[in-house]
Amino acid sequence: MIRRIGVGLLVSLGVVVSCFASDVAVDGSGEVLLEFSFSRDAEGWATWSPRGEIAPSSTWDGTAGRTAPGALTVGNDGDSTRFGTWRRTVTKLSPGRYYCFSAWFRCSEVDYPIRSVIPRLVWLNDRGKRVRPPEFIAPDEREGDWYRIRYVTQAPETASQLDIQLGFGFSEGGRVWFDDVSLSETDGPGAGRVVRVATVDHRPRGTKDARESLTAFEGKLEEAASLRPDIICLPEGITVVGNPQSYIDVSEAVPGPTTRRLGRLAEKLRSYIVAGIYEREGTAVYNTAVLIDRDGKLAGRYRKTHLPREEWEAGLTPGNEYPVFETDFGKVGLMICWDVQFPEPARAMALKGAELLLLPIWGGSDLLTRARAKENHVFLVSSGYDMRSFIVDPTGAVIAEATDTHPIAVAEVHLDQQLFQPWLGDMSDRTWKERRPDIPIE
Repeated sequence: MIRRIGVGLLVSLGVVVSCFASDVAVDGSGEVLLEFSFSRDAEGWATWSPRGEIAPSSTWDGTAGRTAPGALTVGNDGDSTRFGTWRRTVTKLSPGRYYCFSAWFRCSEVDYPIRSVIPRLVWLNDRGKRVRPPEFIAPDEREGDWYRIRYVTQAPETASQLDIQLGFGFSEGGRVWFDDVSLSETDGPGAGRVVRVATVDHRPRGTKDARESLTAFEGKLEEAASLRPDIICLPEGITVVGNPQSYIDVSEAVPGPTTRRLGRLAEKLRSYIVAGIYEREGTAVYNTAVLIDRDGKLAGRYRKTHLPREEWEAGLTPGNEYPVFETDFGKVGLMICWDVQFPEPARAMALKGAELLLLPIWGGSDLLTRARAKENHVFLVSSGYDMRSFIVDPTGAVIAEATDTHPIAVAEVHLDQQLFQPWLGDMSDRTWKERRPDIPIE
């Protein structure tokens, strides 16, 4: 499986990335079309910049390299206006076939490598005209100071050439080294990581206490068993909805009674469960989303960071972290209701590598919820009472929805799927190349 490293890690390290040394297929098979270690020179590679006056310093460095001396290097000589690439065009490609590109890079004195180090692939027709927007690549593995970029893509039906570009720019200083570059034909990604995601639309009414409200949701989880979900999202505040108790009345330790009851169902269903409850720790009471794993164990918790004034007036305390959790199918992040009004929670979790966001919610904006998925190029699942309970893909499209008449909805989510948006291309890595973390907002 190919998965990018959390972008936030690269920002904090301030180092350059590198890619795997050859265009090797995911399964190790396939014709190798290009394999270059730069141990001798830069033969076959050319430099490019949109304007000569902003061209960076691009040379072959015989002293540097990942496994042996020799690497392509690009530096800006302290001028942040500079941008350029090393490039090489590969021909004799077959339309419709899959190809795996790989390379390594490292950098020095680069504050935001995820923005400044710009490897990309550009598909061309036999006349040299671009047939699809460029595909950007983020790193997926690290070895010491070197980072690998590896990317599997399908050649467009009108393509006959691939322009490989190893770029650098928009940095106040620094230099990047590229090494071990390859391109190979592959059988493609196969089924990839397919996850059955479920959302629940249910609002208990007239319950006496937290226990009865939870029992109502347990019934819905039992109904979902036949759908074989990998992960199920329940709404916010499942222990307070429908009954006369307050947030403080239903608050409990985590793990505690509610997580144990959810755990028994998660183990029975062999499914992850996400739900919103109220957590007490000392004098603090948090609006918390819990993640229960397939074995019924507490796998993570998220404390709502953005509280509406109604909640802090009721005595709740905001959380202060944006955790991301590993599951057996990928990385997930949790948000709660009012968090979706602000860009920071979803952005922070996506920066840490979250591929799927789960949103227990009471009520909120459909538009903002879909925007959070689209602007961060992640899948998102909401479950609520006064807002639609739906599953959204990285383009912002609703792909499944639970309703009063059909309270459980399931969608198969392909986490490795490339989604090309009109005129924009695949935004999964482009999003992070064009984002500006270097501009202060306060």
